[in-house]
Amino acid sequence: MNATPPEFSDRASERQHWARVATGDPGLQLASASSDAGFRSYWRGQAHGSSCIVMDSPPALEDVRPWLRMQRLLETAGVRVPRVMASDEEAGFLLLEDLGARTYLDLIHADSADRLFDKAIEQLLLIQRIPTPAGLQAYDPAMLMRELRLFDEWFLERHLGVQLDAGESTQLQAAYERLIAAAIDQPQVLVHRDFMPRNLMPANELAAVLDFQDAVRGPLAYDVLSLFKDAFHSWPQARVDRWLQRYRERAVDAGVPVPGAEQFGRDADWIGVQRHLKVLGIFARLHYRDHKPKYLADAPRFIAYLQAVLPRYPELAVLGDIISQHVHPATASLSLPHPHT
Repeated sequence: MNATPPEFSDRASERQHWARVATGDPGLQLASASSDAGFRSYWRGQAHGSSCIVMDSPPALEDVRPWLRMQRLLETAGVRVPRVMASDEEAGFLLLEDLGARTYLDLIHADSADRLFDKAIEQLLLIQRIPTPAGLQAYDPAMLMRELRLFDEWFLERHLGVQLDAGESTQLQAAYERLIAAAIDQPQVLVHRDFMPRNLMPANELAAVLDFQDAVRGPLAYDVLSLFKDAFHSWPQARVDRWLQRYRERAVDAGVPVPGAEQFGRDADWIGVQRHLKVLGIFARLHYRDHKPKYLADAPRFIAYLQAVLPRYPELAVLGDIISQHVHPATASLSLPHPHT
């Protein structure tokens, strides 16, 4: 039987003590509520008969201050985010309201999707109307390229053992540059970067937004595409198209700088390709570097997203060729997701 490493035991004791002081309840006990792909963890407790959440963000691993800064910005703009009841930035602890145990990921299905996505879009439009603060990281060409490189470095090379020849590498670089140029040409707004059902929770009649600390200034179509093509649900393209159309109509009414329908459709497709490639790379990195293997199980979903979009754009043909020649043969035995009806 393995003993608990001392640093984890010490952190647990520090977390428990801080929570008791912050709530004024010396009998409070914490139990694990959830964790994420990073280093944050969440703990639930009962303080004076009311449920609360402690976010634990170890300072040496994950600075809590970006989360707090963005929480304040969003809350001031009317976005429904978890309320902060106490904080210790130096120690990396926050005391938050408890919004429950269920996210949109637990609630969304074929019959509930229209209603839940409608609530999500309401919050997204509030986010996109916020003027981006000075100094906020931009989703600039360097950042976009770093993300795209995750695909060939971690998914192709490390996970699949694929070594592209010189011609393929040159063509892939050109395709990456086209994707980046398209992203930069989009209207630039505040971008959550992980706006999907897992990061939304029901809060009365609103959708509460979670995991927003990595927000940047970037392409308008990024978040709405992420909402409809996430890691856990595959929807028929006809439904996705209707939801994108509905979003665009509401964005026009809200004064968000959304382009015409044809351009917006292309923008959503192209930024989707960028995101899908990045996600495949991240999943492989989580597996090999961070020893979190479960994420790679969802890789076939993103391969399917790419296979559905790439044939429509000859400018991205090299990506389609790489998927068909290198990725699909290596992953063909994996089960592809079936769309909801």
